[in-house]
Formats: sequence, C-alpha cells, structure tokens
Amino acid sequence: MRHDSLADKNCAVARTWSIIGERWTMLILREFFRGEHRFDPIARKLGLGRSVLTDRLRMLVDEGILERRHYDSVPDRLDYHLTNKGEDLYTLLVAVIEWGDKWVVDEPPVTLTHKKCGHQPHLSLHCEHCETELTRRDIHAEFAPDAW
Repeated sequence: MRHDSLADKNCAVARTWSIIGERWTMLILREFFRGEHRFDPIARKLGLGRSVLTDRLRMLVDEGILERRHYDSVPDRLDYHLTNKGEDLYTLLVAVIEWGDKWVVDEPPVTLTHKKCGHQPHLSLHCEHCETELTRRDIHAEFAPDAW
C-alpha cells in the first residue's frame, strides 16, 4: 500500500501516519521543538538535501503544522514556526523519546525536566473523570462500521 493512500482511510492512526510517518518528518519537527526556525541549520543538523527538506517543510505548512514567517526583506527571507496543531505533536515526540529510552538506547541522550519543580515528566494515560491511570487493557474501543 502506498503511504499517501493512508490519508483516505477512515482511521485516525492511518491518516495521522500519512502526515507524520515519513522517516524525516518527526526529526524535522524535533528541531522545531528544540527552538530552530530556519532552513539551513535544520538541513545541516539532519544532513538533509535541500529538495527533501523543502518537500517536507512544504507538506508541514500545507497541513497547518508549521507556518512561514518573514524575518528579513532584503533579500526576502522566511523562517518556520509551529502552529497550535504542530505544538500538539510534542506529546507524541515525548512518547517516542520515552519508548526509545526504555527499549532502544543504552544511555538516554536527552533529559526532559519540568522547569517549575526540576523533576522529570512522564506521559501517562488517565481518565479525566475518575483520575485513574490506565493501561491498554483498561480501555474498550468501539469502532464505526466503516472504520479501517
């Protein structure tokens, strides 16, 4: 199945993956979460060719995850900033970091710290109603008849 055909499926995972699932996309977004906004430093950091980075940035702008802003007019220069839709992907990035720290890397290369109290945050799934922490086995999923 072609990657872009996932966008047509009635499945949030498939549609989301059609946007962020290309191998460079989350690494590009990681650079924005690290505070980078400009094309050349991202290309250098990731070792990406101009055409690949241009294509990915264009897609992220088209999807409303990034927005372009002018930062200089002579010559005309643009940089990129996360939108609210893009900022909402931070939790996904943190989930990938936590999983990678547990299962992939021997020595975690980054430490996340809560600025206010100095402790490390961790993601958890919880019920807002009863404030119970949940696992996959605590959740029942109901699928629409046409869910893929």
